[in-house]
Amino acid sequence: MAKRAQETGRHDRRIATNKKAYHDYHVEETIECGVVLTGTEIKSIRAHGLSLRESYVTIRRNELWLIGVHIKPYSHGGMANVDPVRDRKLLAHKRQIRALAAKVKEKGYTLVPTRVYFSPSNRVKVEVGVCRGKKLYDKRATIAARDAQRDIERALKERTRG
Repeated sequence: MAKRAQETGRHDRRIATNKKAYHDYHVEETIECGVVLTGTEIKSIRAHGLSLRESYVTIRRNELWLIGVHIKPYSHGGMANVDPVRDRKLLAHKRQIRALAAKVKEKGYTLVPTRVYFSPSNRVKVEVGVCRGKKLYDKRATIAARDAQRDIERALKERTRG
């Protein structure tokens, strides 16, 4: 039963997707990282209280840090709630962090969180993308390709109806 649900995509464990990252950047590769969170933050995330807008990842003292992610305070958290936009540590292997640091030193690369989701073991994971900024003409080309694909799908749907 669980395997069939995965194949159909009914049990999507995605929490948030950073669509703006795919609009503003070319995502060249991604890695999966864990996040250090408090209990009230987890409860708030389960209630869909997370926003990836204007967030990014930086490397400080050979550690990955998630900056600018807003997790709204849990409604029943009281004094256990923490600052909604505090910096959060990401968990990755030292070898992965070194490789990311080498990539970021290259001109034009940055680290952007692309997705936050629950792993099969119910842990919150962040997908971090190594990104290169898009030029304005790249953004226009992406929009044009998406519009063309939408028109093609619309025409095929009309054709199969009538």
